[in-house]
Parts: sequence; structure tokens; C-alpha cells
Amino acid sequence: MKAPPCYTATTHDVVVSVRTFWLEEHSTPEESQYAWLYHVVIDNGSSENLQLLSRSWTTLDANGQREDTQGLGVVGEQPFIAAKGQYQYTSGAELKTPTGFMKGLFHMIAPDSRQHFDITIPTVSLDSPHHGGLIH
Repeated sequence: MKAPPCYTATTHDVVVSVRTFWLEEHSTPEESQYAWLYHVVIDNGSSENLQLLSRSWTTLDANGQREDTQGLGVVGEQPFIAAKGQYQYTSGAELKTPTGFMKGLFHMIAPDSRQHFDITIPTVSLDSPHHGGLIH
């Protein structure tokens, strides 16, 4: 089985990597329900400790339907990421079409300097076997 693509973005010495996984068992194409898992790795390459305060995601399906989501932290946490450290989490996404994409921002703070800044989440392709291949 071929490994899913890895999407990456680097901002302020922080690398965000995302892999998506199609969830056949949680999808019902005949009811226009398509589901994916996504696994995010945040590598803090900076010399400062960071905290992820909140996130903003934009999801766009194949029909151009856009959904914007904002919230505190990720998966119920506002994690601290040590200098040169890493944080990982897994979550899910659903669309009403067999393909689409999502992208976003993590809103961070460097607690020692109290500096706020955004980290780019790469644009991620959500592709299912119900559309004929990777198209984004």
C-alpha cells in the first residue's frame, strides 16, 4: 500500500506536516458522506518555547462549498511545545463530496517574550477512491 502524501509548511522555524487517511468504514458515498483522518506533526525548530492557543481551518469541497472553523487549541488541548520539541495529534474531517481540500493557521504565543504569531497549516488534499485519484 502506498504511503499517503505528506504536506508541509514552514513558518518562523516551525514545520507543520500533515498526512491524510481515507476512512472507508466511516464514509457513506450513497449519502454524500466522506470521511478522513488527518495526522498533524508540529516541529518547533525555534529556540523559544511555544504554546498553541487556537486554530483556524478552511475546508472547501468539490462543489466549492466553504466551511470556516475556529476554536481554542487542538483536540481539547492548548499544548506547550518546547524549543526544538514536537507535538502531534490526530483528528478527522468530513465532506459531502469525494474530494476537497483544507488549510489553516495555528495561532501561537511564545510565552517568554509574549509574542503572538500565526503558523501556516499547509493546504491538504482530501481525496477518496470515489473520484479516481489524487487531483489536488
